[in-house]
Amino acid sequence: MDLELTIMNIINFSGDARSLSMEAISFAKNGDINKALKYLEDANSKLSEAHRSQTKLISEEANGVNKPISLLLVHAQDHLMNAITIKDMANEFVDLYKILYDAKGVSISE
Repeated sequence: MDLELTIMNIINFSGDARSLSMEAISFAKNGDINKALKYLEDANSKLSEAHRSQTKLISEEANGVNKPISLLLVHAQDHLMNAITIKDMANEFVDLYKILYDAKGVSISE
């Protein structure tokens, strides 16, 4: 796989993971904890794919196959780091919404 395609995979999978994580927060806010958890699972899968592409680049570099560092590669890394952060925060938000709904005695779909 060429460098540009690998970079685009990181960007695309990371963007999908970020979007799924944000949607998970919305579902949890509206009381649909099951759907929120499913979206977080899907976000984890997308992040795994992005991480697999990143690991390929890191492994190649560790084996002496140097690639040029481009603005696009930096952009991909930025997307991945932000997606991981948002997914981690989304996990916390979903947990928090579940606790809030439980404390209020509000029925949630779970």
